[in-house]
Amino acid sequence: MGGVIRSHFLHFLLLFLSSFPSSRSLDGDDYSETQNPAVLPGVTDLIHKRLSNLTTLLIKDIGSDLGFCIKNAQEDLDGAFNFSKNMDFVTNCIKKTKGDVTLRLCTAAEIKFYFDSLFSKGAKTGYVKVNKNCNLKSWVSGCEPGWGCFADGGQQIDLKNTSYMPSRSQDCQPCCEGFFCPRGLACMIPCPLGSYCPLATLNKTTGVCDPYNYQIPPGKPNHSCGTADIWADVGSSSEIFCSAGSYCPNTLNKITCSKGFLCEYFAACFKLTTCNPNTSNQNIHGYGVMLFVGLSLLLLIIYNFSDQVISTKERRQAKSREAAAKHARETAQARERWKAAKDIAKKGGWQAQLSKTFSRAKSQRKTEQQKASGVGKSTEAPVPPPPKVAEQTSKGSKEKKKEPGDLTKMLHSLEDDPKSNEGFDLNIGGKNVKKQAPKGKQLHTQSQIFKYAYGQIEKEKAQQNKNLTFSGIISMATDNDIRTRPMIEIYFKDLTLTLKGKNKNLLRSVTGKLMPGRVSAVMGPSGAGKTTFLSALTGKTAAGCSVTGLILVNGKNEPIQAYRKIIGYVPQDDIVHGNLTVEENLRFSARCRLSADLAKPDKVLVIERVIESLGLQAVRDSLVGTVEKRGISGGQRKRVNVGLEMVMEPSLLILDEPTTGLDSSSSQLLLRALRREALEGVNICMVLHQPSYTLFKMFDDLVLLAKGGLVAYLGPVKKVEEYFSSIGINVPDRVNPPDHLIDILEGIEKPATVTREQLPVRWMLHNGYPVPLDMLDLAEGLSTPSGSNPNNSGGAAGGQAFAGDLPDDAKINVSKSKDLSNRRSPGILRQYRYFLGRILKQRLREGQMQAVDLMILLLAGACLGTLAKVTDETLDNAGYTFSVIAVSLLSMIAALRTYSLDKLQYKRETESGISSLAHFLSKDTIDLFNIIIKPVAYLSMFYFFNNPRSSFQDNYVILMALVYCVTGMAYVLAISFAPSLAQLWAVLVPVVLTLVANKGKDSMIQRYFGKFCYTKWALEAFVIANAEKYSGVWLLTRCKSLESGGYNLHDWKLCLIILIVNGVIARILAFIILVTR
Repeated sequence: MGGVIRSHFLHFLLLFLSSFPSSRSLDGDDYSETQNPAVLPGVTDLIHKRLSNLTTLLIKDIGSDLGFCIKNAQEDLDGAFNFSKNMDFVTNCIKKTKGDVTLRLCTAAEIKFYFDSLFSKGAKTGYVKVNKNCNLKSWVSGCEPGWGCFADGGQQIDLKNTSYMPSRSQDCQPCCEGFFCPRGLACMIPCPLGSYCPLATLNKTTGVCDPYNYQIPPGKPNHSCGTADIWADVGSSSEIFCSAGSYCPNTLNKITCSKGFLCEYFAACFKLTTCNPNTSNQNIHGYGVMLFVGLSLLLLIIYNFSDQVISTKERRQAKSREAAAKHARETAQARERWKAAKDIAKKGGWQAQLSKTFSRAKSQRKTEQQKASGVGKSTEAPVPPPPKVAEQTSKGSKEKKKEPGDLTKMLHSLEDDPKSNEGFDLNIGGKNVKKQAPKGKQLHTQSQIFKYAYGQIEKEKAQQNKNLTFSGIISMATDNDIRTRPMIEIYFKDLTLTLKGKNKNLLRSVTGKLMPGRVSAVMGPSGAGKTTFLSALTGKTAAGCSVTGLILVNGKNEPIQAYRKIIGYVPQDDIVHGNLTVEENLRFSARCRLSADLAKPDKVLVIERVIESLGLQAVRDSLVGTVEKRGISGGQRKRVNVGLEMVMEPSLLILDEPTTGLDSSSSQLLLRALRREALEGVNICMVLHQPSYTLFKMFDDLVLLAKGGLVAYLGPVKKVEEYFSSIGINVPDRVNPPDHLIDILEGIEKPATVTREQLPVRWMLHNGYPVPLDMLDLAEGLSTPSGSNPNNSGGAAGGQAFAGDLPDDAKINVSKSKDLSNRRSPGILRQYRYFLGRILKQRLREGQMQAVDLMILLLAGACLGTLAKVTDETLDNAGYTFSVIAVSLLSMIAALRTYSLDKLQYKRETESGISSLAHFLSKDTIDLFNIIIKPVAYLSMFYFFNNPRSSFQDNYVILMALVYCVTGMAYVLAISFAPSLAQLWAVLVPVVLTLVANKGKDSMIQRYFGKFCYTKWALEAFVIANAEKYSGVWLLTRCKSLESGGYNLHDWKLCLIILIVNGVIARILAFIILVTR
């Protein structure tokens, strides 16, 4: 302990002694002269009053002297020196010294000298420096440990004097019980509360004065043992501390606690705890075991039933959806029946047909009507009803006491008045039906929404056999609120993509256009730049590439990113969330990317239409699956990957090899769904490898790329064979055209009229495009179309031909920051809510992993709590050090999963326009559960096995701030590094920073880097919370522990704030890295 402790306690004890009389005491003389026992209570009472004012005198200087280790001066000083409850040691001392107590007490100068000697560097504990009373020439009996002397007469004694040390050589005798007399000082200092300072007894075997460790001076047979000789921190000297397993109500008495008694409070142990003899703390392992068992059972329940919460809701939703689908089918069938009935009614003979179809029970009545009207036979051929309808009607007629349904009522109405249309409108989508049916925005319940969606889908199916466009179907399904998608037409000229530094072309001189309402296929051999072509069109080129040429959107020089909200890009890899179901993946994409103005029922309609068109009804409630957990098949996963873009109703849909890995039937199903989208005016372009002939004929346009990213053909599919035949390349019989053409471009097939290198040049000449200079030699011998010049590399003719199709305002520039999609996406708060729901489902499905994390924390707490026992000498520094490392490491590794596992999904969602801030905040919000529950899991074991003096609440608050801090740091590591490297950093950071934090305050590392280590603040908070519970005789121990670590008792809240601020800063840094990578 250094000079700080020395100076602090100098003033501390100086002020304490100043409460005693400063000169020869009148009350002491009264007793010494008369020896009257009646005077003794009065003398004791006067001293008691002075002692009761001790804390008041000390508070003035306590803030500046001992502020770093004393939080509440009144409370701490009362705990150390408030002797009001028992003044027996003062009364006994008055009797023993015959009233001269004040003249035997140490003055301020002597106290200063004692602490200067005690805490100076290199000093030996228990010895003071030589002084005028105790030196080589003068060594009176009072200089021995535990002894003191009376101040010599003729001196002006002032206990407050800090410079004058009185001479002491008279009436030397053992110090009074309840006081300690330092060796080499010859005066007395009161022992603090919580200590045990009896008169020592000589152990004749060892020659030591028990219970202290000093010996009587040799050669002085009349010298006896005195009292205590030192008060210091427990690590330096523990002689006056009340021993473990004992209770010291005052400095003169010590009571041994029997089994079952808690010495700290001298009361019976709490329930479910044990108090063994010779121990200072009760054994509360029982509570720990109970909590361990309870939490283990809870975690096992979570582990085994984590999916039940979600699956129960899904089952209810599936029942509602199935009922709505059944209702929609029945309604559609009813409409068809009524339409057939009206057609028959218009031609005559409707009675017989309706009687046969709907009401067998009324057959007799209908026969009589036919005879009376003279219409017994119909010249029209009856339309037989569907078998299902006949069976349902037959069953319904057999039910007893059943009121007639709406269909029966309408039938009777039609029988009574053939010209009546009451109760129904036979025209699908008629005005009456549209007026009566509720609109999408008016639907609220889940059942209503599903009925609305499936009703519209059934109507669309009914119209598929008629000459209606998909736009007509949509307009009918949305109550005349026609939603039209904006058209996107892309022109590109001399589009070239080059690797920087290598001067290698990945794409070269690509010219053409992609039209809305058409499905284009991009084909070519491997390495031809198919994916590069799509990336260049959508602005997704790599950082090391440069793009030149001209790309026009709707005839204007506008950045394609300005239409990001209405552009769908399906990557080659199936980037979907494996721990979500098919429907949940599609629903989230639709919610976040469809227009915010679109009503919820209409969004459900879009989702259901996509599920229906992609054939995903059977697996809609199945998890997509991950590498570890099997889910849907690969083909279904591929269709989900496409569906994520279809549900946002794009105007431009780019697909990178969507049919790879699909069989022929699945590929055709997918392409039929895409062609259905094209009917709505969507511009669709996709890369694929060697499709079947049937699949190939389903495309409208073909972009055929040769090696080096050059165009070999770009135009309608129906004219591809005609073009290649014109240059001498004929497709053999029974050979798939795309297979044959790709074989030629690969060099497998070698036509006689042209080489594969000449095919791109031939296409340029055919269209009048400029030929690059380094390719002019390939143009030799090739025929050129009329009006074109193969030697013209300036591009005049080609440029004019291309620009001739463009609008007059093709050169308009639009700022890249402007959004031209005309779609208002949901705001951040709404997306934040959608993200919360999604991530909560994911975490519930990962409940097993969460349970394992908590179980590891439980085991770590139990092990460290058992191994790192509380030691009062260090205020449990070791236990808290282990806790900081364990909690930091385990929490950080677990938090890495928040961002390490879905980086690709985040990139895809962000590129499509979904808010990064909503994504980040939602994950951080869900992680608050771990921040709250993990400290409970760890402390439930560590606290009850370690049993520190600090409260459970204080430890919990510290751990919660610590977990919040390291979680933010884990975000930074997970986003910045690959998973394996991030895990390595997550292990190293807590260990290294904790080692730095454990360096002493005088260490150079601690001095320069300590304040930047979160572990330093966490450890300080733990030590402060524990040190605050030490008082009385432990005051010096508390101060030394805090002083050695450079801690301040008032900084507990500051430590928590710094931990939280570190967590906030780490999160801000993580978000910046997230959006800039």
